[in-house]
Amino acid sequence: MQREESIQATEPGVPQPLRPVLPAQRIDVLDVVRGFALLGILLMNIEFFTRPMQGIVFGLDTTMQGADYVAGWAVMAFVQGKFWTLFSLLFGMGFAVMLERAQAANKGFGGLYARRLLALLAIGLAHALLLWPGDILVPYALAGFVMLLLFRNTPVPRLWKWGLALYLVPMLLMWMMAGGIALAKLDPTAAVEATRALAEGSAQMRADYAAAEPVYASGTYAQVVAQRWRDALMQWSWFPMMVPGILGVFLIGVWFMRAGVMRDAATDRPLFRRLLWLGLPVGALLSVSAMPLLVGTELTVPTVELALGTTLMGVGSLLLCFAYLSAVVLATLGPLPALRRWLAPVGRMALTNYLLQSLFFTTLFYGYGFGLWGEVPRAWQIPLAVAFFALQVLLSRWWMQRFRYGPVEWLWRTMTYLSPPPMRA
Repeated sequence: MQREESIQATEPGVPQPLRPVLPAQRIDVLDVVRGFALLGILLMNIEFFTRPMQGIVFGLDTTMQGADYVAGWAVMAFVQGKFWTLFSLLFGMGFAVMLERAQAANKGFGGLYARRLLALLAIGLAHALLLWPGDILVPYALAGFVMLLLFRNTPVPRLWKWGLALYLVPMLLMWMMAGGIALAKLDPTAAVEATRALAEGSAQMRADYAAAEPVYASGTYAQVVAQRWRDALMQWSWFPMMVPGILGVFLIGVWFMRAGVMRDAATDRPLFRRLLWLGLPVGALLSVSAMPLLVGTELTVPTVELALGTTLMGVGSLLLCFAYLSAVVLATLGPLPALRRWLAPVGRMALTNYLLQSLFFTTLFYGYGFGLWGEVPRAWQIPLAVAFFALQVLLSRWWMQRFRYGPVEWLWRTMTYLSPPPMRA
């Protein structure tokens, strides 16, 4: 949930300090896309506000029937993996804007951006432990440090190549694990050992799932915090699989900005049309083709079928991400200019809205709140998410008419620049 930073010069040629960006200096289309991406993030996350995080390993709940199954299947095929990539693109774009402005002002960039990432890391840790363990901010911060250290001077033509290569790393690792298991099964002794280890891992994950459910459903806040810590540690153990893919999409986002694609989106309509008309059908086809290989398959058992399914889904997700980005940009520039008025305020305070989603739905579902854990069917979670997002649209527009930043955005900037920026609009 990256933001662009501005350089405000009062005299030509005189370097000025980096300061938080003013509303008039923002790139509106990025805020519109951020606002849209928040809806997709919520459609994905709402399932795991009322289901233990271990359920990610088990994928689609195959015990669901009728409309619940259709809703879960549709989210898995067309939402899951498509919107964290969209946010990651935006994060990379924001990094590129801030770097370019720092270079133009002849100001140091590394220390400032490192503070920014440390602040994001602190906010992410608080989110994971106090609200919801499915946090994305911690891996974003870690991937951001790698980007800062290794890729801030990468030539523009190489950025998308590095990005695609890193995005494919988790898929390659899955193929390597699947191949290792397949080779082990050629040796009878190794096959028995591999089968036993996989069965133990699956059984442990199911036991953890069963143990977490009553804690979230009826535990006290202190008990839930302890459970969040255990679940967060589980999430963080997957970082070797997560961070390379996130970093890869960051770099593609940096390329989008440094190549000039997003700086004046109106001049690049042909590119966005190509991304839409290629990415939408091909991405959807790959994602749908992956579903039979992934439904009912545990991520704890790396098979050739799982590796193929995750590869098809991973490539399909990136293509659909490009298609969704293009659709929103083209709609904003063309038939739906009102998206700027309604979605841009949501995007301008995206970090606040992301955390509000966690606060509201964990309070709604967890035992220490309204205790509706497991009582909202999967099919009804979708309109519930849309309704809450609509409320966020209204609240964000009201807030941004009166203030320059969302509350958490203001805190983030204060931690980054070590001084509070003006809040009133």
